[in-house]
Amino acid sequence: MKRNNFCTLFDSNYLTRGLVLYHSLENVCNDFHLYIFAFDEKCFSILNKLNLKHATIISLRQFEDDKLLKVKPTRTIAEYCWTSTSSTILYVLNNFKTETCTYLDADLYFYKSPEIIFDEFKNSSILLTEHRYSKNYDKSRKAGKYCVQYITFKNNDDGLTALKWWRDKCIEWCFNRIEDGKFGDQKYLDDWLERFKGVHVLQNLGGGVAAWNVQQYKVQNSQLELTIIDFNKNEYPVIFYHFHYLRFLENNLIELGRRKLSEDVLSLIYAPYIRELEKTKNIISEIDNSFDSNGTTKNSFTLKTPLIYFWRKLRGTYNIFPTSKFI
Repeated sequence: MKRNNFCTLFDSNYLTRGLVLYHSLENVCNDFHLYIFAFDEKCFSILNKLNLKHATIISLRQFEDDKLLKVKPTRTIAEYCWTSTSSTILYVLNNFKTETCTYLDADLYFYKSPEIIFDEFKNSSILLTEHRYSKNYDKSRKAGKYCVQYITFKNNDDGLTALKWWRDKCIEWCFNRIEDGKFGDQKYLDDWLERFKGVHVLQNLGGGVAAWNVQQYKVQNSQLELTIIDFNKNEYPVIFYHFHYLRFLENNLIELGRRKLSEDVLSLIYAPYIRELEKTKNIISEIDNSFDSNGTTKNSFTLKTPLIYFWRKLRGTYNIFPTSKFI
């Protein structure tokens, strides 16, 4: 059984992140395939010109069905992406007849083969990954216990039962707000251990390291391998890191979110990733230089901006740096 079948979705504003994800898989996997759902025409066109050996590029025109198109006008861009996640997985299982499909957020980066995760998954039908929030940043009541970042379904009765239920729920309601115990596409996962059969929660701490939990670990390069050490001095190779919150701002600034990030985290994790994004941006610019493939956003200044600056500085969470710090 070929286990390394993945899918992801992104538009041209996330193009560098999606391509860096692809190349990270290429670095660590001997055999994999990534089904990329291009969420705008520019993204679709550029991806096809790159001739990615281990990818299939799928346009919105191919992917969207009547149910998705009906709710699309009622969702923001982000909400529609969340609404569509479960549908991308189902599309791959139905149309390409793969035995498994793992959805990946486009802002993941792999340091080690996910075969480790599949070995743990074994005979289960569904794999979930926890946020594993650090105590000070616990948002599980809002965003859910589990993170959609990396979620696997087998093409069997148990896998499809859960996946179709999730798709129906996301089409019914998927918004960026808390309402009746729901939030986006993630809170739906909270009770899956009881609701569905064959669900496994990833135990390996090396899968799903992110800004909201990295404070729990010491990060180091051990024999040229990125590892984390927990409070019990157990060491785990980092399988993938989730670069959520990372934003490129005007005036060559970059924001890394509002969590404490040590200098080791900045130098060992963020700096190499940002360099990859910049290198990929240059490659894309040779194909089409009419847009910013890093999705640079405007700096918003309000009367609260100075107060926010001093408050975050005081707490050690003002993670806005010149891009030159990492290049």
